[in-house]
Amino acid sequence: MKTRAITAFFFTIVMLGSMFLGPYVYSVFYLLLSLAALWEFFKLIKTAGIRPHRNIAMIAAALIFFMTAGYHFLQFETKFLLLLVPLIFSVFISELYKKEKVPFANISYTFVGFMYVTVPFCFFYSLGFIGHIPDYSFHLPLAFMLMLWANDTGAYLFGSKFGKTRLFERHSPKKSWEGFFGGVFTSVLGAYILSIYFTELSFLTLGGMAILISSFGTLGDLVESMLKRSLNVKDSGDILPGHGGLLDRFDGLLMSAPVVYVYLYLILY
Repeated sequence: MKTRAITAFFFTIVMLGSMFLGPYVYSVFYLLLSLAALWEFFKLIKTAGIRPHRNIAMIAAALIFFMTAGYHFLQFETKFLLLLVPLIFSVFISELYKKEKVPFANISYTFVGFMYVTVPFCFFYSLGFIGHIPDYSFHLPLAFMLMLWANDTGAYLFGSKFGKTRLFERHSPKKSWEGFFGGVFTSVLGAYILSIYFTELSFLTLGGMAILISSFGTLGDLVESMLKRSLNVKDSGDILPGHGGLLDRFDGLLMSAPVVYVYLYLILY
């Protein structure tokens, strides 16, 4: 528990610092974080004997992130997405020269890595610019993370104290409906407090954001548990002492960030 607390403290400081220090630090930090999480995903998949095209995927993921940043900073046109076409087809072509028993499993998991890790991180990163492109504001990324952490804390506390009804026992035996609703409560409470300081959005809007984070964050946790159980591993990695891997820490973000971005986009535009 001591190791877990120390890791959480320093990692939280780093994450918050990346948001407060401006758009360039924010961009570099989440580029590196998303690439590290994708690398961890491919390393995890390899334990099942699948060999995704990791190098091509890392280049493509960096390109996707750069194009996302380019859109926010320089208003890149969508035609730059065409740069991904050669990389996408190179995955199929390179598999022709490998002697693998399950070539399309390798190809499939390469693209799953993009959809499961890279795209959600790009959506989260874009929260820093939504509503005020090309300017940057840390308010929405910070609000997102604080509500996600509030949800996790509330779900743990309420689940430990009152949890009796299993939420999804097949994938996560400890999760309960009582914990889930406790997480929603603490996340909405966090939204109310944030609405006092971040006045550009109403409590109603932030409250809706909190409910989406709690709901899809919980689903993200369950999906990552399903992934680990299918591979028969306890943690996605060991980069964070006491916490496991990056996917273990950001599983809630992976499912909720795209949904929250779409929700806010529909409201703000």
